[in-house]
Amino acid sequence: MNLMGLDLAWHSEKNPSAAAVGRLDKGILSLEDLEPALFGLGDILAFISNQPLLTGIAIDAPLIIENQTGQRECEKQLSRDYGSRKASCHTSNTTLYPAAASVDLSLALKDKGFGHLALAQWQIECYPHPAMIECFELPERLLYKKGEVATRKAGQIALASLITQLASSPVLVLEVPESFSHTLSEDYIASLSGQALKSNEDALDAIFCLYIAGLYQIKAPGITYGCDQQGYIWVPQVQCISWSPPSQEKYAQPYGN
Repeated sequence: MNLMGLDLAWHSEKNPSAAAVGRLDKGILSLEDLEPALFGLGDILAFISNQPLLTGIAIDAPLIIENQTGQRECEKQLSRDYGSRKASCHTSNTTLYPAAASVDLSLALKDKGFGHLALAQWQIECYPHPAMIECFELPERLLYKKGEVATRKAGQIALASLITQLASSPVLVLEVPESFSHTLSEDYIASLSGQALKSNEDALDAIFCLYIAGLYQIKAPGITYGCDQQGYIWVPQVQCISWSPPSQEKYAQPYGN
């Protein structure tokens, strides 16, 4: 069966979203397609429509927003569990996002038969930071999204190393073919700057969202914060590598800008 991970841009008409597609077969999830630059819901839905036999999609974005102010209850609950590990949630409400592209996407997927938290054809909202903490037994979230360029590169290299280790996971093997392996290469990441660095970040997020989709499909242990009426986030609760993860400090090289 085919699965997808989608790193949806907060403003998807202006900023690129990234999607990773993989095939799950006999306990092995194989990356088959990676698109780091989809602009707008039209491009995203067209990309989804072109995937044959797509069973499930894990999306890093708020799919259900019913509250007018404050945080969704699922965001509050998750932040209580992971806030001390620097993995709190962003705030989603209809005042901040009166016409959220993520909600429109979720509704379009529902019309195509993708039910929330379903068993046959499904969509789930995920959040990579706490999922990484659980899957890789991290003390806190990886710093690969903000800060100095050197910090972001170090974070991406650490994340890429962890994703690479999933090739030997006792829970769910992730196979990344040679055609996409540069995304996980330390030398390649070290060479990036500007938009290219951001694009690789999005690609890594999409690959990890795909892995979350795989964990959901194989019914790995997980927690659902919230509900499918007011909003939810599914977080896996399983260690997916069998040795100590690398320290981000190991990769904190002065790459410069």
